[in-house]
Amino acid sequence: MGVKLTKTVVLKLAEHDKSLDKTLKAYSEGLNFASKVVYENGKPISANNLQRICYPILRNKIGLKAQMACNVCRQVAGAYKSMKSNREWKLAEFDARTMVLSYGRDFSFKGEYLSITTLDGRKKYKLIIYDYAKQYFDGTWKFLASRLVKKGNEYYFHLSVEKEIPDVDLSKAKKFMGVDIGLNYIAVACTTDLECKFFGGGIIKHIRHMFVNMRRRLQKKGTRSAKRVLKRMAGREKRLINNICHTVSKRIVEFAVKKGVDVIGLENLNGIRKRAKVRKKQRYDFESWIYRKLQFMIEYKAKERGILVVYVDPKHTSITCPRCYHVNKANRSGKLFRCKACGYTLNADLVGARNIERKTREFRYMRDLLGCCQPPRRPLEGQAPSVRKG
Repeated sequence: MGVKLTKTVVLKLAEHDKSLDKTLKAYSEGLNFASKVVYENGKPISANNLQRICYPILRNKIGLKAQMACNVCRQVAGAYKSMKSNREWKLAEFDARTMVLSYGRDFSFKGEYLSITTLDGRKKYKLIIYDYAKQYFDGTWKFLASRLVKKGNEYYFHLSVEKEIPDVDLSKAKKFMGVDIGLNYIAVACTTDLECKFFGGGIIKHIRHMFVNMRRRLQKKGTRSAKRVLKRMAGREKRLINNICHTVSKRIVEFAVKKGVDVIGLENLNGIRKRAKVRKKQRYDFESWIYRKLQFMIEYKAKERGILVVYVDPKHTSITCPRCYHVNKANRSGKLFRCKACGYTLNADLVGARNIERKTREFRYMRDLLGCCQPPRRPLEGQAPSVRKG
């Protein structure tokens, strides 16, 4: 049995017209109407029930096509379900910059042209298919529901594709690697053979501080030219951070391939921002920590190379001695780890990576004892961790 690898491929529309603007505007109106219905209900509504309530108005009053109306209800129901799981409840507002399309019904491909259902009927638009994206049109990838996105005056198509790849048998895995994701170093990796590698992350904190200071100065100034600069800055920070995450995750997976690693272990850090207490000076760095983004990139890149990724309990990984297993908060002091029981001294982030590797290796034996058959997956927010204690 294989695992499904899902990716998003960004394609640019070489041409567009007013029909796309008109369709996006109506779709956004439909999203906000359905959102208001769910919000006033006071609790999430299933996609099917929301469709029964909103479908006539979405079709007859707003003018959406049949599949568009169904997509609106699914998207809004999913948004409020996620909000509820995160213990939040507020009115979700949608703008006219993105639209979900279903493959076959809302869009299809004909050579270099994208056929899209608009309010003015089915229309074809020429695509700019970059060289890296051509591999996803070789017939081995399955097309899924995708998004039409408007950025400025340009249109992009975020094509979601899926492919089944052979799964790694955890019971036959021989070499493991733990990856500790932190603030001092963006990541530290350590294998079963104690081969390690550090990935510097100080540049991310520098970028964050640089942009937040620039925004603060420009917002304080408040002039027309300052607002123009703020507009140009929008998204630049995100692109820089994404580029760093892609680079680091690629290097981590390449290191794993080079060392013959079968399984990569990551920490299940869901809810850490609510649990952890940090000093006021470190609060911004902690709140802007990009651990989830980096973990996601490591996971899908590892899958492409035939490496399994599992998530383990992060409890005490940074304060447990990897030599004698003594647990004490006083073991760690900043970037230095010194065991109070045996005196073992090492870099604190490397200690975390070693403990994650050990927990990943131990989980394999625990699975054999418990008779489990599926590798642990990252739990959703609010769910219990997938690792059971023996």
